[in-house]
Amino acid sequence: MTAQLNPRGDVAVLVPAAGAGVRLGPGAPKALRRLGGEPLLTHAVRRVAAAPSVHSIVVAAPATEVAAVRELLAPVAEVTVVPGGATRQASVAAALAAVPAGPEIILVHDAARALTPAALVESVAAAVRAGAEAVIPVLPVVDTIKEVSADEVVLGTVDRAALRAVQTPQGFRRAVLTAAHAAAVDPLTDDAGLVEKQGVRVVCVPGSEYALKITRPFDLALAEYLLGSAPVAGQS
Repeated sequence: MTAQLNPRGDVAVLVPAAGAGVRLGPGAPKALRRLGGEPLLTHAVRRVAAAPSVHSIVVAAPATEVAAVRELLAPVAEVTVVPGGATRQASVAAALAAVPAGPEIILVHDAARALTPAALVESVAAAVRAGAEAVIPVLPVVDTIKEVSADEVVLGTVDRAALRAVQTPQGFRRAVLTAAHAAAVDPLTDDAGLVEKQGVRVVCVPGSEYALKITRPFDLALAEYLLGSAPVAGQS
């Protein structure tokens, strides 16, 4: 059954999904790799669509797969699919340009974080709604972190107390994200980095262990295990 999005919602979610995912090994584009028999993108969109605040979802797909992705997601949720770019940043910009009038909160979400619960979508959106211009979900860094030289010699130990691992969805006031992309010069790996360069204050909210990024074969195996667990099933 196709999820009907909330016409009175104030959130648009952008899902850049045009990457190849070379670290996951040879095969289909990363977002179309299978998890539990379905593409990562299908899982991600289904969970986003379950968030009550979501008004619209825009997916930036591989340019050669737009029609296939549109067909794939039609039974899942009401989704606009546009051709992505050569970089993640270009794909986000393409999706942002396709957002309809109305939503003033924009969330950018990785398709590779396929098990992200709808509750995290709502948490990030709520923080923007409460007044923050930019919001990122984070988790504490639990490993000891070493700074090393180019030849792998330890230079020192980094204090992890002030470090956080960043997840998605990342949330923004629409005008803030639009201005950041318009001013972007150097490509960055996340949209929070773009708005930081504009001097925007970025606020953190607690992330979710289930919002792991599926990048390597091990991550995919872990996600397969989590998908079969009761907690994840309850968060879908």
